[in-house]
Amino acid sequence: MTIAIINYGASNLYSVKNCLNRLNLKSIITSDDEIIRQSSAAILPGVGAFGQAMYNIKKLKLDYSIYKFIETGKPFLAICLGMQLLFEKSCEFSQNKGLGLLQGDVKLIGGNKNLKVPHIGWNKINLVNRSTKNSVYLKNYDDDFMYFVHSYYVNPADEKIVLTKTNYQDFIFCSSVEYKNIIAFQFHPEKSGEKGLNIFRNLKKKIS
Repeated sequence: MTIAIINYGASNLYSVKNCLNRLNLKSIITSDDEIIRQSSAAILPGVGAFGQAMYNIKKLKLDYSIYKFIETGKPFLAICLGMQLLFEKSCEFSQNKGLGLLQGDVKLIGGNKNLKVPHIGWNKINLVNRSTKNSVYLKNYDDDFMYFVHSYYVNPADEKIVLTKTNYQDFIFCSSVEYKNIIAFQFHPEKSGEKGLNIFRNLKKKIS
């Protein structure tokens, strides 16, 4: 039972790995297609710029690996920038195409409201759909604090995939989504204390 942490040159890889180590979950940081596809689960983490991240993913042909892994139905987690990359496009710096696995785009927090960005620190996540209240990963989570570091947010075309929303200075944004075997978080579970660790514990239960 191995979890692939997909390496496309972004930061935050080792904090995710250290978190998994604490739970005795075997993981490997890798860009290797065969290793990724044979893993029990895969995680797409990341902190950085959307355009550069997509350039690296395509250069390493990791888009193909990600598509093929998701087709297996095994758990696929995405964190922060990793979550944003799942969508169709981002307006960060310029228009950049994403992986297109989920419909929707990525926008600057606050739009024309001139909110302070990046949004850094602890904030609450609130479950929004009854159908997602039994999520394997966030079951019994509601009004819990998680750690955020981001300037952009995802804007899903389908509200049904939205798992939680978060309020930042009266600007409400999507903070996690779940669709089939994809679960993605704008916050950082690996930096969110015991509540964050519990998400990975729930992953462990799912793949055991």
